[in-house]
Amino acid sequence: QAQLVESGGGLVQPGGSLRLSCASSGKIVTVNFMAWYRQAPEKERELVARIMRSGITTYADSVKGRFTISRDNAKNTVYLQMNTLKPEDTAVYYCYGSNGYWGQGTQVTVSS
Repeated sequence: QAQLVESGGGLVQPGGSLRLSCASSGKIVTVNFMAWYRQAPEKERELVARIMRSGITTYADSVKGRFTISRDNAKNTVYLQMNTLKPEDTAVYYCYGSNGYWGQGTQVTVSS
């Protein structure tokens, strides 16, 4: 049974950067895609970025040009590099594998 563990969240000022990591106990090459979702207070969980097994990536319009998803298959880890952060990026960020597993989430707060 695969487990996903996120890390890298925290408090950052507007315009700053963070890199989230999602470490999998299983081989991520075996799943069709890995993704990052986020959920802000009183809002529905939304897709932020997705990376296919082929390496093709997709992003929510709100993060295009600022966020980058990547994967290291040897380390079974997926990353989300977040630049030029805005207060509206504040949310709990979750890692998801297309085999149905979710991480526990990591809080990202963008505030001055």
